Amino acid sequence: MDGTETNRRNCAKTEQQKMLDSGGNQSGSKDRVTLKKEIGLLSACAIIIGNIIGSGIFISPKGVLDHAGSVGFSLIVWVLGGGICALGSLCYAELGVTIPKSGGDYSYVTEIFGGLVGFLLLWSAVLIMYPTTLAVIALTFSNYVLQPAFPNCLPPYIATRLLSTTCVMFLTWVNCSSVRWGTRIQDIFTVGKLLALVLIIVVGMIQIAKGHYDALEPQTAFEFIKDPSVGQIALAFLQASFAYSGWNFLNYVTEEVVEPRKNLPRAIYISIPLVTLVYTLTNIAYFSSMSPQELLDSNAVAVTFGEKLLGVFSWVMPISVALSTFGGINGYLFTSSRLCFSGAREGHLPYLLAMIHLKSCTPIPALLVCCTATIVILCIGDTHNLINYVSFINYLSYGVTIAGLLYYRWKKPKLFRPIKVNLLVPCSYLVFWAVLLGFSLYSEPVVCGMGLVIMLTGVPIYFIGVQWKNKPHWISSAVERVTYLGQRLCYVVFPQDDPSEIQPLTEKSEL
Repeated sequence: MDGTETNRRNCAKTEQQKMLDSGGNQSGSKDRVTLKKEIGLLSACAIIIGNIIGSGIFISPKGVLDHAGSVGFSLIVWVLGGGICALGSLCYAELGVTIPKSGGDYSYVTEIFGGLVGFLLLWSAVLIMYPTTLAVIALTFSNYVLQPAFPNCLPPYIATRLLSTTCVMFLTWVNCSSVRWGTRIQDIFTVGKLLALVLIIVVGMIQIAKGHYDALEPQTAFEFIKDPSVGQIALAFLQASFAYSGWNFLNYVTEEVVEPRKNLPRAIYISIPLVTLVYTLTNIAYFSSMSPQELLDSNAVAVTFGEKLLGVFSWVMPISVALSTFGGINGYLFTSSRLCFSGAREGHLPYLLAMIHLKSCTPIPALLVCCTATIVILCIGDTHNLINYVSFINYLSYGVTIAGLLYYRWKKPKLFRPIKVNLLVPCSYLVFWAVLLGFSLYSEPVVCGMGLVIMLTGVPIYFIGVQWKNKPHWISSAVERVTYLGQRLCYVVFPQDDPSEIQPLTEKSEL
């Protein structure tokens, strides 16, 4: 570390000591200020399920059907999409217990490939991927909440933005106040969103039992609305991947999981198959009451489904979707803020973002950055057009991370791994990944190219902001002042890491 960075850290730590000495550490100077381990197996499953089931299952069925071209093939896409997530999650389980750091993809890629590749993933995630996803979920929440007040038209632009912003700010405050509050909200709303989908599934199964399954009969299900192409099929998988995104989010909060080497893989093994089953049955339920054209014409699939089958109780569906998306916003805020926290701890983002509140032990500066970035995206315009290239960046980062697993196996073959997946698992995922991204790039070169451009803009930022060590004194002084002010305003300090939890496992000694 160069002298400038050392000065920055020393300045922050001096301020931290002043805060501790002034009485912030009420329980004694020997107490550790660390991230609290309050995520058990149930909460870990809730984080995975709650992050996956957000707005995607209520938005993506239309896009998947449109690109897949038929009911039957769209259902195959949903099942295979869950299978691909299962393969990826097995690889992430190995990485999560081998490199038990918060930060997920970013931490693993930084550990394996070095700072530049890790920074590019961090840059694209913080700049566009997670703020855009949060904005899409927040807008879905506001549209469903406001729809009953505007039954014959779309809710006003300003109203949806104001409600979305209010929701994001409220949940940011909750997560700043307490880790436990954030996880409890996640637990409750995960149960709520599963019950909403169970309602759709049960009503759909009743319809099928009554004989309403014309669209699902094999001779009808595989009648293509339009001629299929490999590129369109790839885009169908990208749309489905948006609904499945979040399957790797527990890896972002590894350091807050109780016994991560046990509970991380267990939560993955429970959650991914459950979500795949629920998604597939939900789509079957949709087609039990809606023709393919009705689904394509609907801007709110679940609401249309409720209006057709629930009669006077049709109001249940918009409320259920609103609750589902509310929990999704909370989950994304909880986990994406930990990505900023991990990036700052590695020196790739300002050190202020690596600090946690002295009493509540929550990463308040990182949460505020995530909240602000989401609000900016909300103000830009219609975020729904961003789903395809957000999904493209997502898949790109997944593939790089899983390729890193293979490289890490070659680089450190003697490293003890509590979980070690068969090589066919990462290889199968990477084959699918390469085919999907290749054809997506061929079919939508502008959309996917934009994703690559956004990621590559991080290269000069990395060399200027991270690699350039001997910056002018006025820049270093300005950073120190901002860090000092941030510490005073947010009442935050550097956490004291527990080496037994965050250090990678040691290599086996040769006999």
